[in-house]
Amino acid sequence: MKNKHVGYLILGITAIFFFVVMSFNYALQEIVNTSCTHGSACPMHATTFTQEIISYSLMGLLTLVGLFIVFFMKDETIIRETKKGLSNEEKKTKLGNLDDDERNIMNIVLREEGSIFQSAIVKETKLSKVKVTRILDRLEGKKLIERKRRGMSNIIIHK
Repeated sequence: MKNKHVGYLILGITAIFFFVVMSFNYALQEIVNTSCTHGSACPMHATTFTQEIISYSLMGLLTLVGLFIVFFMKDETIIRETKKGLSNEEKKTKLGNLDDDERNIMNIVLREEGSIFQSAIVKETKLSKVKVTRILDRLEGKKLIERKRRGMSNIIIHK
């Protein structure tokens, strides 16, 4: 959900709460006026006044938070970099000096538009995790790929 939408949601909920609080305060004031016989010297008048100040202050605070979120918080955008597919000649040139396992893994990475999880390579090639890791070490040494940590796994990115 975008930050702007969250801000509008907070403002909408605040408006609903505002009407509920106003009706509550009005009803409470009516009860105090009918039940208190001492006039304005009655301690219940001071209590209702304090309750109104607190409730309207909280409504104002919620309104400020909503407005801050709407106008000042920026949405984060996730940009995924994808490389354009290589031509057949470029693929042959890059993959020409690799052994069979390295070439197989590079073909998988290129087929997946330049990024794939290491666990997916293990599943697809049916090689052991250790073997795939060693092959990826060699490819990284040749500056053909880059490994980035994502949680508990690696993502392989074509350079």
